Amino acid sequence: MTDGADLSSFVGGAFDVRAVVAAMRPEVKDGFLLGEVSWERFPQGDHVREAVHVLRTGGSPVRTGTGVVSGMCANDMRAAAVLAVPFLTRIAADTRHPYRADALAEVPSPARARYFGVASRGELLLHRADPDCDELYDGYGVEVTGYPAGWSVAAARAAITADAVLLKPLLHDPDPAIRISAAYALATATDLDRAVRAAFRTRLDAEQVPIVRAALVLATAEVTRTHPHPPTTVWMRECWRDGTQASEARLAAAIGWLCLTDEPASDDLRAAVDDLATDERAHVMDDLPWMAAAGGSSETGLRRCVREMLHPEQPDPTECNDPWSPRS
Repeated sequence: MTDGADLSSFVGGAFDVRAVVAAMRPEVKDGFLLGEVSWERFPQGDHVREAVHVLRTGGSPVRTGTGVVSGMCANDMRAAAVLAVPFLTRIAADTRHPYRADALAEVPSPARARYFGVASRGELLLHRADPDCDELYDGYGVEVTGYPAGWSVAAARAAITADAVLLKPLLHDPDPAIRISAAYALATATDLDRAVRAAFRTRLDAEQVPIVRAALVLATAEVTRTHPHPPTTVWMRECWRDGTQASEARLAAAIGWLCLTDEPASDDLRAAVDDLATDERAHVMDDLPWMAAAGGSSETGLRRCVREMLHPEQPDPTECNDPWSPRS
């Protein structure tokens, strides 16, 4: 798309997806006026528009498990996918829609870039983009189409922030999977007034399902990573130390605390994590999108986080299985 041109010439224009998303009028989003959105200006835009139309009218998701939006994001072609975010959010908020869970699972996909397999303290919950920066964001570069990936990520986060009022009630949905997906989406929102973090804590006070409690803890940590709040970092430490908490929540709090501070891991944290991170629990925690993204074919997300954050001396099983690896 940029074809070597000066990016500044596109800022705020018809090909700046941040500007396109910001210009969507409420009636366009609420009324699903897909024809008033400039899908065609972005690669695969017409394909995304059709997928949204089919899903909105009750058709099944384009692909079971992986929808067109997350599929494009996985292939680093997220600009057009961003335009779907406001519409997917509204499908998810419709309690009568048969595929609302599928729609909600797609919402945060464009808001995170290059995070698969990332499990280190420095990067797991890191939002690399500065929404106010017009340069290529550090850690993002360009999409395979040549489009600035950071612009797409910033636009997706802005869309989620604008519709936080629709997403927050989903934290209280009867379906635990909906609650987890809502937390994962809201964790990417800009939270300058701390309202999103407060919504997580409010839900946590009532939440009884251990894996959902873990999701709320990780979501709180992710928002706090973007908008530092020392009391929340202290709370994370208290949470992983609290033996009355669900094991999944304690593990999430330990990971969250490690991502929020540069302090060395204490012996009691190491002991708690090593005790709680059983194989069975590691597989259960792959129901959390953070852990699913961190893991891989040879290692669960929890195991990778524990290894990279607490036991960096241990070999990477992926490299061990690679015949070309120096360690093989």
